[in-house]
Amino acid sequence: MIDRISNANIQSMIETLRSHQTQATGVNAPAGETSPSKIQGQPDFFKSVQNALESVNETQLKSSAMQDAYDRGEEVPLTEVVLSMQKSSLAFEATLQVRNKVMKAYEEIMNMPV
Repeated sequence: MIDRISNANIQSMIETLRSHQTQATGVNAPAGETSPSKIQGQPDFFKSVQNALESVNETQLKSSAMQDAYDRGEEVPLTEVVLSMQKSSLAFEATLQVRNKVMKAYEEIMNMPV
């Protein structure tokens, strides 16, 4: 069965990223705020991450809905169901790989001698 990312999981991941940012910069940013040196017009990193996670979640929910509709016997082509499942799986795997790379880079930075 396809794993689903809930809003609580998205918020949890964003809070984890914020705590890592706080540790790395040594600045305690209040929840909901990013770096005080944010340049005007520059995209917000956390908002970009949240949008990406919400997009993956939406893809998974659509895939699940198509599977359910097919199971109920509705007029949904099997090829569309399989295609949506593959898109959902690919989006999730890509998100997982990006997360792994970010965590690995963070660990390498934290282990660097100062």
